[in-house]
Amino acid sequence: MAASSEHKASAPVTAYIALGSNMGDREAHLMRAIGELNNQPGIEVTAVSGIYETDPVGYTDQPAFLNMAVAVKTELAPLELLRTQLRLESALGRIRQERWGPRTIDLDLLLYDNVRMDQEELTLPHPRMMERAFVLVPLHDVISSSHPLHEQVSTTTARALQAGKDGITLWKTINWRSASEPSGS
Repeated sequence: MAASSEHKASAPVTAYIALGSNMGDREAHLMRAIGELNNQPGIEVTAVSGIYETDPVGYTDQPAFLNMAVAVKTELAPLELLRTQLRLESALGRIRQERWGPRTIDLDLLLYDNVRMDQEELTLPHPRMMERAFVLVPLHDVISSSHPLHEQVSTTTARALQAGKDGITLWKTINWRSASEPSGS
């Protein structure tokens, strides 16, 4: 699909977003981010991965992360979706001090339909996702089997888990739909 980076998609498309947190109540930060994403106009969360605890990468002298991924249906163009994510990060207390440093919340746009783009503000697919088990394992939970990168994600995930060197452990499974629905009476 050839989507403009500035205009709304002609029809809703599926995008995949990675989430991470390693400060404060990590799970609460993740759940709030998912809820806020789902409440944005033109975005609907359709699938949520398990929550994985992962060792930090890059700058390693910091607490472990909780990571997950979500699939969303969106009418927003890629750059609009990215900018929405950045606004949400800021609203949820993200302060950018050092690359790969501790954070309350991190939202990374991994895939947007089958769009490939390389701009200063956004590169799709995410340029380093295939190197990171903390991204691939949760993404594997939610990526559609019909997505062109599904097989590559599956193969790379299996290799990363078999190697066992990436410090990733299933921390918790959640049911987004039942967790997000109001309790009935």
